[in-house]
Amino acid sequence: MELLAPAGGIEQLRAAVRFGADAVYLASDRFGMRARAANFALEDIPAAVEIAHAAGVKVHVTANILMEQGDLAALPDYFRALDAAGVDAFIIGDLGAAAIARRVAPRVALHVSTQASVANSEAARVWYSLGASRVVCAREMSLDDIARMREDMPADMEIEAFAHGAMCMAVSGRCLISSYLTGRSGNRGHCTQPCRWSYTLEEEKRPGEHFPIEEDGRGTFIMNAKDMNMLAHLDALRAAGVDSIKIEGRNKKAFYVASVVNAYRQVLDGSPAADFAPELEAVSHRPYGTGFFFGEAEQAPNYDGYEQQAMHVADVVTADLETRTIVARCRNRFEEGEELEILSPRVPISRVVVRNLTWLPDPTESDPDPAPVPVPVANRSCGIYRFSVGAAAGKGAVAATATGAETDAGACAALEAGTSAAVDAAAILADDGAAAAGADAGASDAAAAGADAVPAARAGAGITGLSLPAAGDFLRVRRFRRSARSGA
Repeated sequence: MELLAPAGGIEQLRAAVRFGADAVYLASDRFGMRARAANFALEDIPAAVEIAHAAGVKVHVTANILMEQGDLAALPDYFRALDAAGVDAFIIGDLGAAAIARRVAPRVALHVSTQASVANSEAARVWYSLGASRVVCAREMSLDDIARMREDMPADMEIEAFAHGAMCMAVSGRCLISSYLTGRSGNRGHCTQPCRWSYTLEEEKRPGEHFPIEEDGRGTFIMNAKDMNMLAHLDALRAAGVDSIKIEGRNKKAFYVASVVNAYRQVLDGSPAADFAPELEAVSHRPYGTGFFFGEAEQAPNYDGYEQQAMHVADVVTADLETRTIVARCRNRFEEGEELEILSPRVPISRVVVRNLTWLPDPTESDPDPAPVPVPVANRSCGIYRFSVGAAAGKGAVAATATGAETDAGACAALEAGTSAAVDAAAILADDGAAAAGADAGASDAAAAGADAVPAARAGAGITGLSLPAAGDFLRVRRFRRSARSGA
C-alpha cells in the first residue's frame, strides 16, 4: 500500500520525504481545505515537486473546496500551472472542477476527494467514466463496505482511505456548523472547529440557566470525534482492497509528520505494530479510535484537547561524529544534563544526554562573529544551540564529554519562510540547502538507501556505542503534556 503523508509546508514536506512517505499531498494558497496551513505559493510548487520527485515521492495537490461560480474562471490557468510544475495528481471533489482539470491538464491523475462522499461502486464508476483513477473513500465506510465496493468497481481504479489523524463529525467533512456559527465555511477551507467546543442545554423559559447534556458540570463535547489510529490494522485495510493509506494533518508541524510517517513506514515494511504504537502516543493527539472501519465511530465527549507523551525540543542541524557534537535549532525548552531521544528514519529510538550546552547567538551588524555562550537551559525559540556527546552510558543512551566546533546561527524567520537568508548552519534545513536535499534524497524506495546510510556512516566512523543523529532528525524529551478543557 502507498503511504500518503500531509505536507502543510516545506518543513513538513522534507520530513515526510525523509521519514518514508511514498507520496505527499499538499495545497497551494488557493482552493485547499486547510487555509490555516502554511501551504505553498503557486510559484513554489515546482521546487516542492523537485524535492519529492528526487526521492521517488509523488505529489498530489488538493483543490477540494466547495467550488463557487466565482472560482471557475481561475481554475484553468491554475491547473495548467500545476501541470507544468509536474504534480502527479489533483484531489478534487467538485464535478465542475474535475471537468476543467481533465480538459486543461489531462496528464495529471484525477483523485476524487472524500468531500465527494463516494461510498458505493456506482458512484465510483461514474467518476471513472469522467477520468478519475482513484477515489478517496467516504469516511463513514466500514472495511466491509470498502471490500464490497472494491469487488464491483473498475479493477484499475484505486482506493484511498484515511488511516490516521483527526476525524470530522460531519458526513465526510461537509460541515455547516462553522459557517452557521462564525461565518467561516469549513467547506471553503476555513473551519473554526465548533464541533470541538463545549456545549450546554438552555431551556427557553429559564434563560441564563445552563444544564449539562451529560453528567459533567462544565458541559459536554458531544461532537468531539476521536482521532483515527489504524496502525494495528494495516493488513485489514490491505485485505479490503485499499491501495493507499492517508495520514491526516496538513495543519501539523514537521515533528508530527515525521513521527507518524516513521511509525506507519516501519509497520508497512514488516515491523510489529506493537513496537511502534508508543510512537503515536508520543505526538500530540486526541483519544484514539478506528473511525467507522469496524462499526460506529466513537466520540470523546469528556474533554476537548490533545495529549502527548513526549515534547519536541529541537531540530538537528548538524551532528559531527569526529567532535561528537550536535548542533540543533531549539523548538521547546531543554537543559544541561537532560536526556533527549533521537527520532531518525528507519532506526530505533536512541538517546543522548545534554552536556556543555552552548548558545550560538545570531550575528549582528555590531557583532558579526559572536562568541558562543555556555548556558544551563536552551529556551530561545528557534535559537541555535550546540552540545557535546560521548561514549554510551547505557542501552540506547549516550553520555556527553567532548566539546565541539563552532557554527553560525540562523534566523528563525528565514528558516520558517524557507528563504536563502538563513546563515550556513541553519540553511542545512532551509529551502534549497544542498545538504538537506542530499539528506532527503532517498525517501520511499530511494529513502531506504538514504536512511540506511545513517547507521552505516555511524559505524564507519568507528565510534563504539554512539548513536548520533543526522541533519533533519528530531530531538524530543519524555514530558507528558495535556492541553485540554475538561470536566475532570
